[in-house]
Amino acid sequence: MDGAPPDAEWQALLAGEPSRAGSLAPLFAPVLAPGGCVVGRLAQTLDGRIATRAGHSQWIGGAGDLRHTHRLRALCQAVVVGAGTVREDDPRLSTRLVPGPSPLRVVIDPRRRLPAHHRVFSDGAPSLLVATTPGPATHGTAEVLELPAPLDLAALLAALRARGCARIFVEGGGQTVSRFLLAGLLDRLHVTVAPMILGSGRPAFDLPEVATVHEGLRFAWTPHPIEPDMLFDVALR
Repeated sequence: MDGAPPDAEWQALLAGEPSRAGSLAPLFAPVLAPGGCVVGRLAQTLDGRIATRAGHSQWIGGAGDLRHTHRLRALCQAVVVGAGTVREDDPRLSTRLVPGPSPLRVVIDPRRRLPAHHRVFSDGAPSLLVATTPGPATHGTAEVLELPAPLDLAALLAALRARGCARIFVEGGGQTVSRFLLAGLLDRLHVTVAPMILGSGRPAFDLPEVATVHEGLRFAWTPHPIEPDMLFDVALR
C-alpha cells in the first residue's frame, strides 16, 4: 500500500475495521513518518465546546473517536496531557481498545499541584510528571522531569525525544493543545466534531484574540468519517 504505515504498527490501526485500511492509511501515515511527529487532538461539539462549564466532557466523541484516540496512543511513544485533564477526568491514558503498547504518559503540572492518588501516578505504568517547581524526584510511581520556569514546550519535546519518543501525541485538554499550536510545535492536528450542541461550555481552543477574520489561523484539512462523528486531519507542516 503506497504511503502506508509499517506492517507491524499498521495492525494496531485495524482492530475491528479491517475494511478501512485504504481510508486510514493517509490519516496515520504522517504520524508514522520518519523523523517523528507531534500530533494534537481534540473532540468538540458543533458549537466548538470540549466540555461543559463544570468540566464534564465524557463523552463528546462517539465510539469511533475513542477508537481513534487509542490508535494514536498505540502508535505514539508518548502521550501528553495538562494537569486539568488529569484533575477532571483521571484518565489512564493506556491502550485498551486496539492492540499495541501503551505510551509513556506525560503530565504537565508545573507547580506540582496534582495529588499522587490519580491513576497516572499510582498504577505503576511508565509516567512522567513535568514540573518547574523544585521537589522530589518522584511523584507516586511517576518520575519527575524538572525544567526551568517558565515552561518551554520546545525544551519538553527535546527532552522527550532524548528519551526515544519521536512520535508524541498531545491529547488534551484544550489549553494544552492550544499552547502547542500557538508555539508552532504541532505537525498535525486531529479535530473530531460531534453532532452535538451544548450552547455553553469550555471552548476547544484558547488563543490570543484577533481583530479581524483575516488574522485567524486558516488551514487545509482532510475529512474522515468516524461514525457517528467527523474527524478533520489538519496538516500544519
